[in-house]
Amino acid sequence: MCGIVGYVGPRDSQAILLAGLARLEYRGYDSAGVAVIDGNGDLGMRKRAGKLKVLRDDLEANPLADGTTGIGHTRWATHGGPTDTNAHPHLADDDKLAVIHNGIIENFSEIKADLLSEGCTFRSETDTEAAAILLGREYAASGGDLEAAFRAVVSRLEGAFTLLAMHEDHPGLVVGARRNSPLVIGLGEGENFLGSDVAAFVEHTRNALAIGQDQIVSITPGAVTVTDFFGEPVEVEPFEVLWDATAADKGGWTSFMAKEISEEPEAVHNTILGRTRGGHVVIPELDGLDDLFSGIQRIIIVACGTAAYAGAVGKYAIEQWARVPVDVELAHEFRYRDPVIGADTLVVSISQSGETMDTLMAVKYARERGARTLSICNTQGATIPRESDAIVYTHAGPEVAVASTKAFVAQITALYLLGLHIGRVRGTIGDTEAAQHVLELESIPDKIRRILTTEQERIEQLAHWMGDTRSVLFLGRHVGYPIAMEGALKLKELAYIHAEGFAAGELKHGPIALIEPGQPVFVIVPSPRESSELHKKVVSNIEEIRARGARVIVIAEEGDAAVLPHADEVLRIPLAGPLFEPLLAVVPLHIFAMGLSTAKGLDVDQPRNLAKSVTVE
Repeated sequence: MCGIVGYVGPRDSQAILLAGLARLEYRGYDSAGVAVIDGNGDLGMRKRAGKLKVLRDDLEANPLADGTTGIGHTRWATHGGPTDTNAHPHLADDDKLAVIHNGIIENFSEIKADLLSEGCTFRSETDTEAAAILLGREYAASGGDLEAAFRAVVSRLEGAFTLLAMHEDHPGLVVGARRNSPLVIGLGEGENFLGSDVAAFVEHTRNALAIGQDQIVSITPGAVTVTDFFGEPVEVEPFEVLWDATAADKGGWTSFMAKEISEEPEAVHNTILGRTRGGHVVIPELDGLDDLFSGIQRIIIVACGTAAYAGAVGKYAIEQWARVPVDVELAHEFRYRDPVIGADTLVVSISQSGETMDTLMAVKYARERGARTLSICNTQGATIPRESDAIVYTHAGPEVAVASTKAFVAQITALYLLGLHIGRVRGTIGDTEAAQHVLELESIPDKIRRILTTEQERIEQLAHWMGDTRSVLFLGRHVGYPIAMEGALKLKELAYIHAEGFAAGELKHGPIALIEPGQPVFVIVPSPRESSELHKKVVSNIEEIRARGARVIVIAEEGDAAVLPHADEVLRIPLAGPLFEPLLAVVPLHIFAMGLSTAKGLDVDQPRNLAKSVTVE
């Protein structure tokens, strides 16, 4: 959630911090602040509740002195409400020390009680201030050794945290630490950066280092040092950011979500790129793992939210092509039910950010119990890939809007590639069939473009007409079922209305009681060409709800005339094989959710109460 930026170098740190925080706004926040050490060695700080613009306006009216060392923060309130006082940075040691923090310090009450008993005073309700005051005490006890004091403090903290600190006695030095929370290093020429993710500094450098669990980093303009919590040097993994700063800009679009929906074809194409050869799927990142895939007896997909629905779609394809049983579990439930897993289990995690805390904990749990782990992720240098045995990157590019769109279709694509790859290794799919599926998958980007060209304007108009809608239901069968749930989730996130996705076969088992005259219902209709039995059953479901007064909006393939007498609106998608229809059927639902949110005058990119990356449990 929270955004973190650190900088040391020759340039005005304040400008770099504010620009970095602006690129991290997508993570979700309710206050922002910066601290800089100016040319005289004095530490100045400013923080405000509200959006980053509130802080910018304050700094324009009452500027801080320029400095070349600084830290910046956007906060999502956990301990204490979103107020100026609770915003970060927090100061200690007679306001000479500044600290920012992402995560939750679980033993802060104990630390705070000890500090209060020693006569310390607190100005905020946050857990972070306890760490700041403790660091100030340790700094004094160490005789002014900031790095030694920092090691002593982080070794005492429990929970999930990324901490950054600087002291006016040490201009040109920022120290940071991470445990179960993201932190990456940006390497510049005569300057260095820290950030929650690479978006914080990609404008200035694409050279980065990923630091690991329970590690501490110190940056100066000319050096980067990484140690463990005991001060022992550790190896760090360098990588190059494969997209530039313009990829995270709106580029003339009305919102990031509009831009990212337009990029869904490229997200699918780029995820496929370089992973097909002569009609086969060959994923270079999985070289040398044939024995693993040959030996697994079960796959468990763990994810949260939209990623879990991608996993539910992937389950159908992997089971059909690789002939391995697949379960899809919510990551936050998985490790609390004592699941039966072992060396013959492959746990596949899905996370756009690679920092989703519930998913990360599920991966660690799986590894501790001997399972093999594979990550599907969109973010280089993230924690979950580094905690996994193998990684398949989606290459969707940065996704800034909180509600996921292009990452979702990229995740399904990656799962399909994985299913075909495992099927080839296990010999469960023939060459001819595999080649047909590869061709089908490679055709999907152009088919999504057709939807965007032919249907987007009409879908947005439909959403505008439905601007006062208070409840929408979604029905689907087979692979259409998780797409129905994804469509409902997008409306909840963006339009703040009641929305539910159901398996169409469950209709008579309860949900039909919700149908009343005028109730809008989206129905994802399977193809009558290869799923004729399912098609007839879904048409019967439509007749049932129409008879009770529902307003039916059908998503059906081109040429499906059988649905016309039963639908109030028909949104067409190009022809595709049954397993590939989800990549097309979801596009109108993404457009509709964005359109309805826009019609209601809501913030499409940053819906209330939500953050892009959920980095706390």
